[in-house]
Amino acid sequence: MKKKLILALTIISLCISSVACSKTTTNDSNDTVIESTENTESKTTDTLDSDINLNDITASISLGDTITVNGNGATVNNNTVTISTGGTYSISGTSSNSQIIVDSASEENVYLVLNNVDLTCTNSAPIYVKSAKNAIIVLPDNSENTITDGTTYTFEDSSTDEPNAAIFSKDDLTIKGNGSLTVNANYNNGITSKDDLKITGGNISVTSVDDGLMGKDSITIKGGTIDINASGDGLKATNSEDTEKGYVLIEGGTLNITSTNDGIQAETNVNITDGTINITSGGGSVNSSTKTDNMQNPWGQWGQNSNTTSSSSDTSSAKAIKAVSNIIIDGGNITIDSSDDSLHSNDNLIINGGTFEISSGDDGIHSDTTLEINGGDINISKSYEGIESTTITINDGTIHLVASDDGLNAAGGNDSSSTNGRPGQNNFSSSSGGTITINGGYLYVDASGDGIDANGSIEMNDGTVIVNGPENSGNGALDYDSSCNINGGLFIAAGSSGMAQSPSTSSKQNSVNVFLSSQSANTLISIKNENGEDIVTFAPSKTYQSVIISSPSLQSNTKYLVYSGGTSTGNETDGLYTDGSSNGGSEAGNFTTSSTVTTVGSGSGNTGAPGNMGGSGGGNRRQRN
Repeated sequence: MKKKLILALTIISLCISSVACSKTTTNDSNDTVIESTENTESKTTDTLDSDINLNDITASISLGDTITVNGNGATVNNNTVTISTGGTYSISGTSSNSQIIVDSASEENVYLVLNNVDLTCTNSAPIYVKSAKNAIIVLPDNSENTITDGTTYTFEDSSTDEPNAAIFSKDDLTIKGNGSLTVNANYNNGITSKDDLKITGGNISVTSVDDGLMGKDSITIKGGTIDINASGDGLKATNSEDTEKGYVLIEGGTLNITSTNDGIQAETNVNITDGTINITSGGGSVNSSTKTDNMQNPWGQWGQNSNTTSSSSDTSSAKAIKAVSNIIIDGGNITIDSSDDSLHSNDNLIINGGTFEISSGDDGIHSDTTLEINGGDINISKSYEGIESTTITINDGTIHLVASDDGLNAAGGNDSSSTNGRPGQNNFSSSSGGTITINGGYLYVDASGDGIDANGSIEMNDGTVIVNGPENSGNGALDYDSSCNINGGLFIAAGSSGMAQSPSTSSKQNSVNVFLSSQSANTLISIKNENGEDIVTFAPSKTYQSVIISSPSLQSNTKYLVYSGGTSTGNETDGLYTDGSSNGGSEAGNFTTSSTVTTVGSGSGNTGAPGNMGGSGGGNRRQRN
């Protein structure tokens, strides 16, 4: 509950007057104020996103050794300016130890127009909105403004820790315009609103010892260029009590975030529809979560700053974009270099579009419950696990990923990348088996662990999947517990033979698992029909002994020949050759598609009976957590 408003004449300034600020004057003259009933009504009904008339001001405030107010609605006491009514206030000048307080009970918005302001307050928030219908900070064209606070704050009483940001508002706060605003937050947060924080424009730079931007109920970014260097989180919405609040919405603009902890963090949802977003969190992927021996900055120990006063109950992490509920991304250009997960939802994550460049020290894209990709161009150049959730559905989009462990992992509990005491562990919300469904799109996986791994079942109905899987015998390019039905599309998975599985015999589309002696990287494997026409030609990027191929071109009851080595005249993309023919090489075997799943050569291939490895060199499947 908001505290009772204190009359301006009885306010005790939080910024103790310095020698240079020994004289203040107030001019209540109306000479420079354009005020009328019509103008007042227009201000009341004015929307926050519309332009305002900067010539129609309620008062002009000039900062300096002497603070002057020309107009109505604002008074000065020592070096504190108190704005007590709605209206438009033009502020200019420089002050090394002053404060602007907005304490208005009127139903009008309060506009603070910053005309080349350089404002410092050494022991409180330089701009403090105690009460206002809406507070709007306007950055006029070509204006350059700087707001700086001190390293310690003096609070009004011992029961409160507010204000605790260089710009602090207890009510809705909007920042707009085309000018610049630099915020140096030496005590805690840069810009905080206890309600909604909205930015529609401006060139804004925030450096903070804790969070950069905080909106308790929400943060909305519609435009502007925002640079944040935060020792805590970059953007943070903290309301965990109301499911319709606590969200971050990004609709446009350019956002550059360097954060010690999370880049963007929401207690409910993160929605991104457009904009350019660049995030480096936790020192980047070079500060990987797997580096438990990094004693100079042990992973998971970020942002332990004694000055921070954040009330959020979340545990410390260095994810780039994190939501407790849902992440929905419809568009935008997103570049991430994160120590922890790059995209992380504790519930559901949906990608409908956008361009992604991701380098992660942990998971590239993770959700605890469901993860759905309907479009977009996603490139995960580095990750521990590329894409991970209990349920993964890919309907469209272009995905390239590199993982030091599993590429796609549908885990029905705590997977091996999340346990064993490793910092940054992910605790799934479901204990049932995981599922992967691929209905379309293009997926390329380069994984040192399992290429595609489901603790439950895999279903592929269309699209293209190319897997360059593990070289070690303890993992497989394809790994599942229940079933793997390939009913359509092109599926190629190359890797070691020790744990190799074939698709299930219940698949509707034919497949073959070819076992070879160890082949060096980039050695072609080609399947031809009896007429010598290429069906599939592929060059795995790593050493391999097993290649699984399922294609609509593999007809039933038809004989095919397998060749190893040689060259191709086709066009190559991700090792797959098209629109050409392979030449040379040696015949490695032949097969007739008398059943849905065919095995060529001697290996550890499992054809649809998980956990029961057959063939020479077989062994027990590893125990999965």
